[in-house]
Amino acid sequence: MSSQQIAILIDGGFFLKRLGKLVSAHRCDTPENIARCVRQLCFTHVMRLKGGSGKLWQQHLYRVFFYDAQPYDGKAHHPVDNKLIDFGKSDVALNRHQLFEQLRKERKLALRLGKVNREHDWMLSPRLTKSALKTRVQLAPLQCLTGQLQQVVDPAEPVQLQLSTEQARQLLSAHDFWQSLRAGDVALGLRQKGVDMRIAIDIASLTLKQQVSTIVLVAGDSDFVPAAKLARREGMEFILDPLWQKVNDDLFEHIDALQSGLKRPTREDHLLVTSVKPAPEFLDDLQG
Repeated sequence: MSSQQIAILIDGGFFLKRLGKLVSAHRCDTPENIARCVRQLCFTHVMRLKGGSGKLWQQHLYRVFFYDAQPYDGKAHHPVDNKLIDFGKSDVALNRHQLFEQLRKERKLALRLGKVNREHDWMLSPRLTKSALKTRVQLAPLQCLTGQLQQVVDPAEPVQLQLSTEQARQLLSAHDFWQSLRAGDVALGLRQKGVDMRIAIDIASLTLKQQVSTIVLVAGDSDFVPAAKLARREGMEFILDPLWQKVNDDLFEHIDALQSGLKRPTREDHLLVTSVKPAPEFLDDLQG
């Protein structure tokens, strides 16, 4: 097999998160449509690197590696809704499994799946943490109840709390905050395992075995700098596709090019994207 080929490595979690911001909703609403977007992204990268009519573009493609994690299939009791959640039967899990099945049918596409572990219990959203900590001060007027309760002989005896207007407002504010929490304001401590490791191993393997001449990495963070440095030291062309997301400055030093296989969503941004003639199988997708 010729080494003058292209390998495209896609961080699936990052790709799916960005996809909805780059294409219209009807182009990413089903596993089939998402798979078309993956093909479009790969086609664009191959055409930019190899040119030609596009009819035999996959001959230049060594393989597409799509990295993701098997959905979490455990159960947990939601602290706000007070309901038992079976994550394995959730819409997110079912949709992701359907997507995996569709991607397995794609030509020259390999799935690399890690797993999701439960690392800790439910946590409040970071955007609400500061507000939650403020309630400690807002609840301070209740401290004066301690002395009164210690003097109570009859538990049925009413306890009167004398409050200023400001103290009453503080208590009501704390009450309103906790009563306003919704199901989406807390999240179970789930984390992907093995995805980044698989990407790094494949970059190293493709490089050291000289199976390709170019690696295109679709990702948005700097976790892959060591692998990129290795690839470039061994003479590999290394291209990063952050799908128009801003990347850390330390990445630029260790890549050969920065480009995206999907267009920006706004008309002005489209002018900055190199025009690529689509292959026939993509005409319907682009017109949509």
